[in-house]
Amino acid sequence: MLRIQRSASDKVIFTLSGRIDSEGLAELQRLFDLEPGGHHLALDLKDVTLADRDAVKFLLRSEENGIHLENCPPYIHEWIEREREAKDSEKGLKVRKRSVRRRSH
Repeated sequence: MLRIQRSASDKVIFTLSGRIDSEGLAELQRLFDLEPGGHHLALDLKDVTLADRDAVKFLLRSEENGIHLENCPPYIHEWIEREREAKDSEKGLKVRKRSVRRRSH
């Protein structure tokens, strides 16, 4: 079960507690979508006890979209970095394949 608590000052912080699963991700995305543009968003992950691969990919996308991750547990941070590297290498592979196809035509 995921608990989400919102607080705001100079930025909006969503403090997450518990397990992050697909149901929690859908709710979190809904909350992000309700925030007016121009607000700086952050996720405080210090009380997250478990995250699955979908959660890690969501956190990576969130970070890429400018959402700051605070108090990220080391295992989640390392997993995010591995997913980022895999994504980057996959992107590079697609670019190389496209350039090879163009040259062969």
